[in-house]
Amino acid sequence: MTERRARRPARSGGLRVAVHRQVRLGGAELVPDIDRTDAWLLFVDGVPQSGVDLADPAYLEFEYVRRIGHVVDLAFPPGAPVHALHLGGGALTLPRYIAHTRPGSRQLVAEVDDALTDLVRARLPLPAGHRIRVRAADAREVVESVRPGGYDLVIADVFAGAVTPPRLTTAEFAAATARALRPGGVYAVNVAAGPPLDSARSAVATIRSAYRETCMIAEASVLKGRRRGNLVVIGSDSPLPLAGLSRASASDPFPARAVTGDELRRFVSGAPVVTDAAVTVNTAASNETSPQPTNR
Repeated sequence: MTERRARRPARSGGLRVAVHRQVRLGGAELVPDIDRTDAWLLFVDGVPQSGVDLADPAYLEFEYVRRIGHVVDLAFPPGAPVHALHLGGGALTLPRYIAHTRPGSRQLVAEVDDALTDLVRARLPLPAGHRIRVRAADAREVVESVRPGGYDLVIADVFAGAVTPPRLTTAEFAAATARALRPGGVYAVNVAAGPPLDSARSAVATIRSAYRETCMIAEASVLKGRRRGNLVVIGSDSPLPLAGLSRASASDPFPARAVTGDELRRFVSGAPVVTDAAVTVNTAASNETSPQPTNR
């Protein structure tokens, strides 16, 4: 799930044709980005998912992805390889970014839609020498199965349409991401927000339950509930690069703020932490009140 695209200079290019394919989770489209010669946009059921520039993997199309890129840039020594776990793959934008900016990085991507991965790999080939593995498996099953303390970085960006699957929003899931990280490792997650902001506040409160250090990056209009958008929430057991994140986010084409400390505590005040038990109860209640399928 993505917010509006960043402004950037137009570039001319040759004729390219959109690709349409039915994948496991819906109808996928790879559409040429008319503003950049070698760039493509991925949509699933009409919802924008990813932007990839094959000629410039360092270019990040969507604003929330750019903010996660800032986290990657600032949380680790410049250019140093990282061991990264990506929950949700899409067009593999951030794995490409890390492979380009941190050569030698080992990366595992959990993407349940193997047909989507096949389409992306065929039409948007990964760079030579990459160390990116894609596992066709559920994100929660993967994060719960990896070796504890095995990763420097976990990035979660999983959506079914415009909604994150409920089992990936709980305190138990957040705790599993924390177990996957080495000491000093960093978790970054994309959260869809408001209005109203109730679910976003609970999402942030839930992540804070698993991480001693937390920060949230968002545009002021989203935080005030004036429009829908994305929050990037960052967690760690060690201090985060708050000053650098503040500067980088404020200088983006669509400026955002890094929210921490007392301001973050006020944002989540009174918001319930989501648990597996609560998700199970809510899912059961929804099933009971929804029309049931009939075999004909």
